[in-house]
Amino acid sequence: MFTGIVAAVGRIVSLAPLARGVRLTIDGGGLSLADTRLGDSICVNGACLTAVELAPGAFVADVSRETLDCTVGLDQAGAEVNLEKSLTLADRLGGHLVSGHVDGVGLVSRFEPVGESWLLEIAAPDELARYIARKGSVTVNGVSLTVNHVRGARFDINIIPHTRAVTTFRNLATGQRVNLEVDLIARYCERLLSSAGEDV
Repeated sequence: MFTGIVAAVGRIVSLAPLARGVRLTIDGGGLSLADTRLGDSICVNGACLTAVELAPGAFVADVSRETLDCTVGLDQAGAEVNLEKSLTLADRLGGHLVSGHVDGVGLVSRFEPVGESWLLEIAAPDELARYIARKGSVTVNGVSLTVNHVRGARFDINIIPHTRAVTTFRNLATGQRVNLEVDLIARYCERLLSSAGEDV
């Protein structure tokens, strides 16, 4: 589990093809890896990946074809990525509970300055829209954010200067695609409220 509070912006240094997926070498961008062990989970742009090799200031992770098919930004050498190590029981839950399981890919339909902040509007896939609620939580490229407005499958978020400065949002632009994870609680509520035996 993660909180969606980005700890560092790293970079995909290289990728090597696997039979079904890719192996990434990721520079940690200053992320402290001193307490990281082989097999630990690290959230990379919203996707929970397993560290299979460790090097000074870097780690290696394998990305399956399944993960590549439902995410963006994990197959581009040189790309910046948001990084967060998994929670410990002593950590503060500064964002919201994030699983690191990307639910789908959204499209940035607007990203523009409004006063000191930035307005981010995203068009979500139709099948995810029902999980996105005004003042609810959503994860965008691994960042925990609060939804301000919802119109159909589109939703708005206010990005404060600090968040833009310390995440890959500093390079975000209209027309780009982003990884989305909806609120875990919303999914469980839907399941509990659905008819018994119905596949959700």
